[in-house]
Amino acid sequence: MRKNGMQRILIFGNSGSGKSTLAKTYVSEYGLAHLDLDSLAWLDTHPPKRKPLIDSANQINAFTSINQNWVIEGCYSDLLNVVKDSATEIIFLNPSIETCISNCKSRPWEPHKYKTADEQDKNLDMLLHWVKDYSIRDDEFSLNSHKALFEKFKGKKVEYNTNERNA
Repeated sequence: MRKNGMQRILIFGNSGSGKSTLAKTYVSEYGLAHLDLDSLAWLDTHPPKRKPLIDSANQINAFTSINQNWVIEGCYSDLLNVVKDSATEIIFLNPSIETCISNCKSRPWEPHKYKTADEQDKNLDMLLHWVKDYSIRDDEFSLNSHKALFEKFKGKKVEYNTNERNA
């Protein structure tokens, strides 16, 4: 991680891989603006539905136009592709499924995603099943799409297979 100069970092991986935790570390240590893609990827419907890609892309572009240095994190390869050419670095968090499940079970309430802690807890079983399917899904949230994003990126990049890393 550069201490001086432009810092535009994408962090991606499975749910529970540690994206938000690592992003918050960079915000704290380097003063980067932070965008959690969960905050702009979904319509406020029940059940939740994805926003049109163009709407989310416009919000990402608005964020990057007002912030010179940033960290953007999420599991959405389609949204990460919108901004990858502006990134100075990407970080692919790819710990074991067991680690992701453990992290999901112990995550604190995320008020930017759920109205109550109880609402988040009610969603846990669905989330755990979704995490387990990471390597067999074939969508923008899958291991395959994350590997493709990582392989195509030409700049500085790193993949972590554990949550133990030197930030």
